[in-house]
Amino acid sequence: MRWAVLGGGLAGVTLARLLHEREHEVRVFEREPEPGGLCRSRTEKGFTFDSGGSHVIFSQDAEVLAFMHRVLGENREVRERKTKIFYKGRYVKYPFENGLADLPKEDLFFCIYEFVKTLIAAEKGELDPPANFRDWMYRTFGKGIAESYLIPYNEKIWKLPPEKMSCHWVEGRIPRPPVEDVIRSAIGIETVGYTHQAVFSYPRSGGIEALVTAIAGPIKNFISTNSPVTSVTRKGDGFVVRAGNQTVQADQVVSTIPLPALLSCLEDVPEDVTDACQGLRSTALLSVFLGLEGEVPPYSWVYVPSPEIGLFNRVSFPSNYSPSVAPQGHASILAEITCMREDPLFSTRDGEITDHVIKGLLKMAILEDPRRIVYSAVERSPYAYVVYDLGYLEKIGVVRRFCEEQGIHLVGRFSRFEYLNMDGVIRSAMDFVKGQG
Repeated sequence: MRWAVLGGGLAGVTLARLLHEREHEVRVFEREPEPGGLCRSRTEKGFTFDSGGSHVIFSQDAEVLAFMHRVLGENREVRERKTKIFYKGRYVKYPFENGLADLPKEDLFFCIYEFVKTLIAAEKGELDPPANFRDWMYRTFGKGIAESYLIPYNEKIWKLPPEKMSCHWVEGRIPRPPVEDVIRSAIGIETVGYTHQAVFSYPRSGGIEALVTAIAGPIKNFISTNSPVTSVTRKGDGFVVRAGNQTVQADQVVSTIPLPALLSCLEDVPEDVTDACQGLRSTALLSVFLGLEGEVPPYSWVYVPSPEIGLFNRVSFPSNYSPSVAPQGHASILAEITCMREDPLFSTRDGEITDHVIKGLLKMAILEDPRRIVYSAVERSPYAYVVYDLGYLEKIGVVRRFCEEQGIHLVGRFSRFEYLNMDGVIRSAMDFVKGQG
């Protein structure tokens, strides 16, 4: 069986490797000079940063986690999560509901009182099923936790009011906190939330791209880079794919590229499919890289819900993941800003964006003296997070049905247009290949 895989990101290379291991003939087409997609990394002046925002390796999926660990081999560091939320000038333990004792007393009372009140109302059957994401946050965590942290943070990252977002995707992604853990945390007894990420891994060298490179190892001769896909046409029982300066025939086509890019390669796309695809929402991402002399706080990453601090929603510290990603005696900071692709912010001058981030880091006391900074850069990712608005399920259904009718398979984050973490992307590739018999 001859397979054409569109896109050489994490989904594409994982899929191609698994098909190759089953002795299928496979060819991957990637538009960029190197495979990796959102998992590419860049190394300059001794600093390595992940271009598509901070990535770490963890999973509740034992098979996927074992696969990632196996391909990395010895190129792997293991860390305990040390993550905070910057809230009203203090660093609160993450997840928020496990760090309530760190809050000002009035805020602590507000959060625990509303949590218990909501819990009682739910037990009495007084709460209607949530109609949107905002409802879900209120009905799951109570007004206090929702308004103090969850709503401002989610408004910041999604660029859409949570009442305009679906809640179908939340179960399993945002765990419901055990009641006893919330009460323990409120009175200062240590608890650990999101236990599946309490310990995580990261490549010792090469950044997160090292994971993609390791997966791609056995199939690197079958990956065509600098080869953007320009057309996919049915021919008999198969397909003709044009990518870069190549034209190949394939029995099966799997797309891992963003849906808008795929539809632009197809002929006679119905207007309702085009409209549905254009209506799918996703954010872009600005990743701001700072390399500096000396040390950084001992955290893994910090969430920043307050808009007064800055536009960035998360600050991570790659040099705390591995000593190999910064020169000796230096450290690194990565700040992430989400926006819409059409937002003028996405094309704002690098220096202006960097200055904005530095001002926020000074407010957080992460950075005391900007003169310590010896390197800075900004990376732009036009596709970052899938946004589940209230019309998502209807729109994605229209597009997927059309692709199925064309005989084109969809695997991965922006091909299926699902908010998948790295482990979810790999799982989607594994499940697809297993389904081929």
